[in-house]
Amino acid sequence: MTDSATPLEHGPHRIRPTAVMGIVNVTPDSFSGDGLYQDEATAVRNGIQMFEAGAEFVDIGGESTRPYADPVPESEELSRVLGVVTKLSAIHPGKVSIDTMKPTVADAALRAGATIVNDVSGLRSSEMRTIVAEHGASVIIMHMLGEPRTMQDSPIYEDVVVDIIEHLKVRIEDAEKDGIDPKRIMVDPGIGFGKTVDHNIEILARLGEMKSLGKPVVVGVSRKSFIGSITGRSVEDRLGGSIAAAMVAASNGADIVRAHDVPETVQALRVAWRISSGL
Repeated sequence: MTDSATPLEHGPHRIRPTAVMGIVNVTPDSFSGDGLYQDEATAVRNGIQMFEAGAEFVDIGGESTRPYADPVPESEELSRVLGVVTKLSAIHPGKVSIDTMKPTVADAALRAGATIVNDVSGLRSSEMRTIVAEHGASVIIMHMLGEPRTMQDSPIYEDVVVDIIEHLKVRIEDAEKDGIDPKRIMVDPGIGFGKTVDHNIEILARLGEMKSLGKPVVVGVSRKSFIGSITGRSVEDRLGGSIAAAMVAASNGADIVRAHDVPETVQALRVAWRISSGL
């Protein structure tokens, strides 16, 4: 585990703009329309370009988690991601994240050079928590209601932000009890994962409340369906909405935003940070 993968400093005195985590989906069925990276070389090249454009991290996923998606066999997910993880980690050590819910895939990716596990299931698996702890890896604990196949079936909350915070508190406690370094834990409210459009908007508006968890906050808004619901734009035509949502997330406390369109997102965040910081 390298120091460079330690979660970013967070809080009101952050001395750098919100970081960008590039998204590389090695899948044929990603919701975002970027599932073109079905060969290893193209995925690696895309990841390199994201780093060159200013991404702090790159997150590699081999299983679509779009609403109603079916699970991918473990062997298939491994075959999609391992070569990409290995090659990108060799070029940018300590900067590669594996996006997976499967402990075996996480373990293999960490052995191949990844240093961050992005688990959209929120570390529900004790095996996953053990693997992260044994590798000394960083982890993103995301909130998801149910699972991809069911998460959008009439999601209901008493108070969406409070409910997410309480859920994540429990997951953080479980992670720390199982030996994961508290300084290597990040949280993600899970925009679009078991939430309505109104839920997503409220989460972004009240994102500052997530700081009560004392962990860096990661937010993924890029190309998501709530942007289409607001704008009427198709998934391949949501750049403006994605940047706007990322800017709101950053201004409300996000430490890292995940993005498909890295150059544009990095540029927008750097300009906004420079202006707001007065430096």
